[in-house]
Amino acid sequence: MKNLIDIKDKVIIITGAGGIIGSQLCKDFTEAGAKIFAMDVSNDALKTLSHLEGQNLACFAADVSNQASVASSLKEALRCFGRIDALINNAATKTSDVRSFCASVEAYSLETWREVMSVNLDGAFIMAKTFGEWMAENGGGSIVQTASIYGLVGPDERIYEGSFYLGGKISTPPVYSASKAGLIGLTRHLATHWAKSKVRVNTIAPGGVESGQNEEFQRLYSERVPMGRMGTTQELSGAYAYFVSDASTYVTGQLLCVDGGWTAW
Repeated sequence: MKNLIDIKDKVIIITGAGGIIGSQLCKDFTEAGAKIFAMDVSNDALKTLSHLEGQNLACFAADVSNQASVASSLKEALRCFGRIDALINNAATKTSDVRSFCASVEAYSLETWREVMSVNLDGAFIMAKTFGEWMAENGGGSIVQTASIYGLVGPDERIYEGSFYLGGKISTPPVYSASKAGLIGLTRHLATHWAKSKVRVNTIAPGGVESGQNEEFQRLYSERVPMGRMGTTQELSGAYAYFVSDASTYVTGQLLCVDGGWTAW
């Protein structure tokens, strides 16, 4: 059993690597002996990983919504490590204007909608298509998509009363829910398409994690969770490790909620 969950020496691509979840995965996975190809949209976002760079982690700035940029990232990953065992499709965007991202349904602009979709869903498809094709032609692998509980259920707007994040009122916009629901559908399609090629595709749906929200939001959110608290990024690492390890070799097309029981109500 110990060997099944072992990810030592596995070459893992992580998009959105400079973000809250991505940076935690890079830290935990390198400590576990994995070789990480960390991708984010800019070098500035990747600076949070500079202390991890070395033999087991390489950083590469790439735009997942751009096919040419993704093609370049595949070539660079192969140059660095020679193979690819897993892809964690984790990139997502709030756009450069967080207030527009958090706008109400009635005020939501089509431009913001398309900008978010270009990364959250289009980018995930481009990454999966590019790296999945390589895996399918080279013995298989694992793709793990980062969705959300809001790809499964609607947001409880009561938890946003008096809640603030990144300098303004917080909300979950419709484009976020739609893009994460799309990821779940994409996962199931790709899982059946590549099953014969030994490429497994699964989804993780995290619940809310502590990341700078104000105390009122944390209180209201925690009251809504059966376990009575928000999660931590480190509590997600085990779920990702399961899907990229040999412990899940007969698991594909599946969704795992890591949400403290939120979706069990």
